[in-house]
Amino acid sequence: MRPIAITAATAASALGLGRDAHWQALAQQRSGLSDTPFESVTLPTWLGRVHAIESHRLPAELAAHDCRNNRLAHLGLLADGFERHVAEARARYGAARVGVYVGTSTSGILQTELAYRQREAGSALNAGIGALPSWFDYARTHNTYSVAGFVRDALQLKGPAMVVSTACSSGAKVFANAQRAIAAGLIDAAVVGGVDSLCLTTLYGFNSLEL
Repeated sequence: MRPIAITAATAASALGLGRDAHWQALAQQRSGLSDTPFESVTLPTWLGRVHAIESHRLPAELAAHDCRNNRLAHLGLLADGFERHVAEARARYGAARVGVYVGTSTSGILQTELAYRQREAGSALNAGIGALPSWFDYARTHNTYSVAGFVRDALQLKGPAMVVSTACSSGAKVFANAQRAIAAGLIDAAVVGGVDSLCLTTLYGFNSLEL
C-alpha cells in the first residue's frame, strides 16, 4: 500500500477546539467529562460535552444544515486553519477531485428527537400521530449521509462523499475508504474524519444496557 501524506489535522471535542487545546488537556491529565445536564436527561452519568456547540451558529448559506452534529463538524473545520488547507487542496486539484469521507454513529438523531417533541397535535396522521414541524429537514440534519453532505457544501467540494456508520470503528474505516479512492484514481485528495454528538437515544440506550 502506497503511503499517503496527512497534510492537515485538527480536532474538536470535550477537551477543547484545536490541537493545542487537546495537547494541553492531555499534558495536564485533564478529562473532558462532566456531570452537567443535557437536554432532559436525568441519568446519573458523566458526559463529554462540547459546550461551544450551544452558541455556535452556521453561516447563513449553510443554515439549512443546522443541527448539533453539523455544528460540531463545523467547529472542527474552523480549528487550526483546516478550512484554509482544504481550500489549498481544492485550488490545486479542483473541487471535483477532493472527496469527503466521514464516520458517524449518532448522525443528527437529536434533531429528530427534538422534532418529535413538537409534533402538531391538530394534524393527526396514522394512529393519531401529529405531523412533524415544518422546520425539520431530515435529509440535511439527521440522515446518516447528512454530515458528509454538510462538510462537502461547507468546503465547496464536488468530489465523491460518503459516510461510514459502523459504531466505534466508523472514524477509522473512512481512512481506508479514502485511501482506496485515491489509489483507484477517483480523487487526488480527501477530507477524512468522524463526527458524533450527544443525543437522548444513545444516552438512554446505553443506560438500558447497564453500560
